[in-house]
Amino acid sequence: MDPERIRAYDETAPAPDETETATVALGCFWGPDATFGARESVVRTRVGYAGGSTPDPTYHDIGDHSEALQVDYDPDVVSFADLVDLAIRNHDPRRQTGKRQYQNVLFYGSPGERETIETALGNLAMDASTRVEQLDAFTLAETYHQKYNLRNKRALLADFEDAGYDDAGIRDSPAAATLNGRIAGHEVADIAAVQ
Repeated sequence: MDPERIRAYDETAPAPDETETATVALGCFWGPDATFGARESVVRTRVGYAGGSTPDPTYHDIGDHSEALQVDYDPDVVSFADLVDLAIRNHDPRRQTGKRQYQNVLFYGSPGERETIETALGNLAMDASTRVEQLDAFTLAETYHQKYNLRNKRALLADFEDAGYDDAGIRDSPAAATLNGRIAGHEVADIAAVQ
């Protein structure tokens, strides 16, 4: 991998105004960040806090929020329903942890998204305890939580820095989302384009 390939990969990705956003909370946000980032149709990922009322939550003062993941996805390649199905496959909808920080929540931003989530949960042959909530706000988590797996591979992270990426650039990089998923052990179809 080298800085030129990182920049080239990111330049071919859909721009933010060409994507839609989905938000989920599925326990610790590092795992879902890698899982969703490895999906070809997911362009960008970022972790943070959602679902609570505490102003300005942080990892050490999360209040009544849950750790959450936001994904920007290409709606020409994948639907919101497909991402809801991926979220359901990546947690146990029958169980809800008592600790609010790690609870399972599927967020919606429109009545159509709410209907999609409720239909998907209703199609399960079980009673689901996953919460369904309207997304009121999403607060970005601290930098050290963004692309956690990639940040633990110093040589790869240095390639992003050599390409001129700051912390926000790494957080919002499609290449970083893809590599973060690959480092976590997920198959990534187009990783060769980055490596």
